[in-house]
Amino acid sequence: MTHPLDHRKILRMNGAGNEILVLDLRGGGYVPTPADARAIAAAPRLGFDQMMVLLPPRDSGDAAYMRIYNTDGSLSAACGNGTRCVAWALARDGLTAPVLETDAGRIASRREAETLFTVDMGRPRLGWSEIPLARATDTAHVPLEPPVEGAPAAFAAASMGNPHAVFFVPDAAAIALERLGPALEHHPLFPERANISFAQILSQDTILLRVWERGTGITKACGSAACAVLVCAARAGLTGARATVKLPGGDLVIEWLADGHVAMTGPVEFEFETTLDPGIFA
Repeated sequence: MTHPLDHRKILRMNGAGNEILVLDLRGGGYVPTPADARAIAAAPRLGFDQMMVLLPPRDSGDAAYMRIYNTDGSLSAACGNGTRCVAWALARDGLTAPVLETDAGRIASRREAETLFTVDMGRPRLGWSEIPLARATDTAHVPLEPPVEGAPAAFAAASMGNPHAVFFVPDAAAIALERLGPALEHHPLFPERANISFAQILSQDTILLRVWERGTGITKACGSAACAVLVCAARAGLTGARATVKLPGGDLVIEWLADGHVAMTGPVEFEFETTLDPGIFA
């Protein structure tokens, strides 16, 4: 019995080290299931942080409707590094400034150079119920209650289409991310779980960042986290409205614009193109 994704072409890319797959299904007819995503993630050479699936646009003015899968098959409404990879893939079709519809809203992008793209990540959501958090609170300073051993006592929160908790620390490298990440992702304060960031302010315009991504784990980069961190840092007066965010996989330039939107500029790298082996869905 054949599977609808058998022999489909898929791109392997990375955005500042964030491992991305791009699967173009704009021809319509099938939407991958969480089980499909998990099967692809387990296939040789295809393990990913996020898989960006392009589906037929709901609006004729959009390039595609984009569905984003995490490694565990769960969905994410936003992925900035993955969106830049999609923009590169669409540029091969001549689209240099595509607009993509996501569950977080429409995302516009533009090509700055051969492998450098800017993505408009939209406005951050800062209300506790929008993020969401489990209780009403000042999202600029949220007490971590109940506490988690080894974690700071408070954090800042924001949503860039997905929930982010930002812990400002003096030494991000000293954080036991592999232990604290899963404990904090599933903390009762986060009814939809959360992406966990540990951010170290290096200067007024430079931030060092390590991220545990909801549904994926430790990643080399997370674009939406970089955006959330800049917003939280600017709200606290720790940085200005523009900063370079340094991640293990590379640097992203984040700017909180005067219109309230957050722009992210960063690189993409094409690794290879292949077809999905029918055996992975057996």
